[in-house]
Amino acid sequence: MLEHKDFPYKFDENACASCEGNCCIGESGYIWITVDEIEKLSQHLNLSVDKLFESYLIKYGYRFSIKEKQLSQNNYACIFFDIDIKRCTIYEARPSQCKTFPFWDYFKTNIQEVKDECPAIRD
Repeated sequence: MLEHKDFPYKFDENACASCEGNCCIGESGYIWITVDEIEKLSQHLNLSVDKLFESYLIKYGYRFSIKEKQLSQNNYACIFFDIDIKRCTIYEARPSQCKTFPFWDYFKTNIQEVKDECPAIRD
């Protein structure tokens, strides 16, 4: 059970197995990735950074995001989320945004939203 002192809930990482990837699927958004994380991901995938950019990343201003794939109207998934097995295919090299879920500042004031989205949230 993971806890964070600034959040009124806990995260049961064992409950991820019962989820369908709710944190990787949903409304379109940004999956931010840093330059250091891009380098780690390129090594993990055994791709050049240029090929990684070409195939999997989008630049927004001075920031980078992992691309999404559209599943249906208003429903998207991270390009690295395997829909069939309901798992992240880059788990070992996923960006910090993914690693820190559900302890995002946004959820400090949107607790019910994270509880509705994530079956691993515990009081």
